[in-house]
Amino acid sequence: MGKYFEMKKIKQFAYTLSILVPFLGFSQYTDVINSNRPGLSVGAYAIGKNVLQMEAGLLYEQQDHNLLNTQSNIWGTDISLRYGLLFEQLELNWEGTFQNQNITFSNFGTSDSRTDFHRNRLGLKFLIYDRYKSAERNKPNLYSWRANNLFQMKNLIPSVSLYAGANFVLGDNPFYVGEPTISPRVMVATQSRLTPRFVLISNLAYDRIGTDFPEMSYLISLSHAFKNPKWSVFVENQGVKSDRYSDILIRSGIAHLFNEDLQADINLGASFKNTPSRIFISMGASYRFDFHTDEPKAFEDQNANQNGGEIKKNSMKKKKKKKNRGFGAEDIDLGPSKKQLRKLKKARKRNKG
Repeated sequence: MGKYFEMKKIKQFAYTLSILVPFLGFSQYTDVINSNRPGLSVGAYAIGKNVLQMEAGLLYEQQDHNLLNTQSNIWGTDISLRYGLLFEQLELNWEGTFQNQNITFSNFGTSDSRTDFHRNRLGLKFLIYDRYKSAERNKPNLYSWRANNLFQMKNLIPSVSLYAGANFVLGDNPFYVGEPTISPRVMVATQSRLTPRFVLISNLAYDRIGTDFPEMSYLISLSHAFKNPKWSVFVENQGVKSDRYSDILIRSGIAHLFNEDLQADINLGASFKNTPSRIFISMGASYRFDFHTDEPKAFEDQNANQNGGEIKKNSMKKKKKKKNRGFGAEDIDLGPSKKQLRKLKKARKRNKG
């Protein structure tokens, strides 16, 4: 009976972690979509080999500059295309923000309009260290409720990825006058699972390298998945340092998972300064085209172990993926409760006797 209870808890815990993937992902390919939205922070993990993902949204921003005495209304769209390239740890990513800014110069009673890409970059992200690659780190502690549910210092150890890419300024872009067509960008992205429901992501980037206005920036994002894992919230802090523009921004939002391949979100934020002051809102969605297949070698090794070295052809077939039927609060179990742990300890003492 004790062994049955242990196996049941392991299965429940593994199942729970699999449906918390949008914010709690700890592997490359996952059964549900792994999106960087909402917010601008980039997670350490790639989306998986042969997976194509689109993340897009509409944005509006009110921007006022006290010193220049200008007011701006900005409308635009954010688009990110991600593709799992060659192997599980590598991802190709294009990010673009196309916007229209209408500026009113109060001192002169005139106005101007600017329309172009405010962000247009292409890069590769590679996972160099996966904190949870070992299966042992993903197993629940069957004898400690605290170890499964509360924060521990070792949880701060992150998975780490490196990003290298370039910004592209095409034509006469009014947002980046005089900048070269191509300028490099590098970034380090980390991701830590603080508890089963909280994830901490950080990005440190050096942007527009070699231009007259190189830029340093950081992003720190804390995400929380509710007991109903279809809903998640986040709060994010961003800092930008450049001779062209420096600021500290904060944003927060919520995401909803409709199914394994579709997520919608909304977020809003503001700046801490008035040169310019910024208030913005964005809403969008992420959709995944899943062409991922398991590597044959993984199946061969697994079946060779199960069949005593013999590989059966029928066992090489890929198992059909189960559909997400939706989950309520009563479906989530993050490991044994304190009461169940006491029963386990009593059962162990009886077995030893």
